[in-house]
Amino acid sequence: MSTSAKEAILAAARSAAQAHGYGGLNFRDLATAVGIKAASIHYHFPSKASLGAAVARRYWEDTAAELEAMSAGSAEPADGLRRYPDIFRRSLESGNRMCLCSFMAAEFDDLPDAVKTEVQTFTDINVAWLAKALAGKGLAGADDNERQARAIFAAIAGAQLVARSRADIALFDALIASYRKAGLLPE
Repeated sequence: MSTSAKEAILAAARSAAQAHGYGGLNFRDLATAVGIKAASIHYHFPSKASLGAAVARRYWEDTAAELEAMSAGSAEPADGLRRYPDIFRRSLESGNRMCLCSFMAAEFDDLPDAVKTEVQTFTDINVAWLAKALAGKGLAGADDNERQARAIFAAIAGAQLVARSRADIALFDALIASYRKAGLLPE
């Protein structure tokens, strides 16, 4: 099976997991979406756990690259912090989907250990990036930056969940605006 087929499987798995979580990763459905036989998926991903771990890993790697690009493209740390919610908003714009790792985190007790590790890494890279951006603003010490980073991450992930439950992206925007007004995020 070619690398492009593997990439197609990962893309289809990402879409399925963002809509249905880890439980939505079904080899037969993915094979239909990609246009291959279900048994062909096993060539790259011998188990659902290996597929789940790979798709979650790819998701946090893509997010880490996007965060680094945001940092590089921002004159000031506050610029990146202002744009940070857009990462979560784009999932909602794409068929009212959720952040893949947020969705999987809700299923945490039922995840294989390898998938749990990748889901936790997603949170870790987001919190670390947020803490670094907050430190760049020079407003608080390292412990305070990490606490605020966790609060920002949880608030934005929560806003996405609430907006998805109503299929209302305007609700996400309103919640983000309220976080800015309250001082959790820069204006």
